[in-house]
Amino acid sequence: MESSKLTPEQKAAAVIVSLGAEKASKIYKHLSERDIEKLTIEVAKLGHLAPQETEEVLDEFYKTCLTQKVVTDGGMEYARSVLEKAFGEATAQSLLEKLSKSLKTMPFEFIRKSSVKNLFSFLQHERPQTIALVLSYAEADQAATVISELPKEKRIKVVECVARMESASPDAIRIVEDSLKKRFENILTTDYTTIGGIDYIADVMNHMDRGNEKYIFDELGKEDVELADTIRKKMFVFEDIVSMDNCSIQRFIRECDIKDIVYALKGSDDKIKELIFSNVSTRMADSIKSDLEITVNVRLRDVEEAQQRIVGVIRKLEEAGEVIIVKGGKDEIIV
Repeated sequence: MESSKLTPEQKAAAVIVSLGAEKASKIYKHLSERDIEKLTIEVAKLGHLAPQETEEVLDEFYKTCLTQKVVTDGGMEYARSVLEKAFGEATAQSLLEKLSKSLKTMPFEFIRKSSVKNLFSFLQHERPQTIALVLSYAEADQAATVISELPKEKRIKVVECVARMESASPDAIRIVEDSLKKRFENILTTDYTTIGGIDYIADVMNHMDRGNEKYIFDELGKEDVELADTIRKKMFVFEDIVSMDNCSIQRFIRECDIKDIVYALKGSDDKIKELIFSNVSTRMADSIKSDLEITVNVRLRDVEEAQQRIVGVIRKLEEAGEVIIVKGGKDEIIV
């Protein structure tokens, strides 16, 4: 794989591997448990990198370190002058833009390092508006877990608050942060920051288990059909398989456990079943049909979990550019 195609996580893993165990262990001491876990997984998955790829990653790492040093020593304009002389105007601009983004301290940074259990513990009794504000800065999987554990009425209100959120003033953020300062590090912001919104809550809902997802949309639909529909259009759910092209369907089926396909189809309509059957071999279709007949007394929870795992496979393949999914019917495909 080319260096430019590596994810930031893979590049970090490549740097760690290049440093060797002794030096890498020193870096680990400065990382949070969550970051250590993520980095270790990436190191384990990295596999073989060609010498040229490693060299490119290390060169990028060196330039990033140099950029941070000259900015710290002399400020942005001084850094721009030094970097332009060293690497040229275009590279200097790119390096400074990357650093500028990383230097912006996000409010509630501490919650991404906190366990979901602790996060839920201190948020569960807060007002929906407060919970929505804090979760808007959380990782999507963290927010999904917390929302899933909330009482049913509060669950809907929080989702609605996050979806309607667009920006928050420094004062609003300070009030919430001050109320939590006894248990968490106080982080302030000086800029208006775009938070929450439809895209974010759609990502949260994508991480939600199928049972909660269905309940939230059913209830939200009673209060605001338009909002529920807008969020749905930003998501990809199991039923959206019908919008996928045949090549994409065939691709994700190859990655799925056959048992998950059988369980998922137990809760599906005939249209989805026929779509799956038409994209597998006759032998495999017969096998799935046979398994469907003998698979009885299946719990709804097991069906939903199987569907969720299949959706997870599809999302990973989409991120890798191996399948195409259409959200909201607005994606245009050029053949």
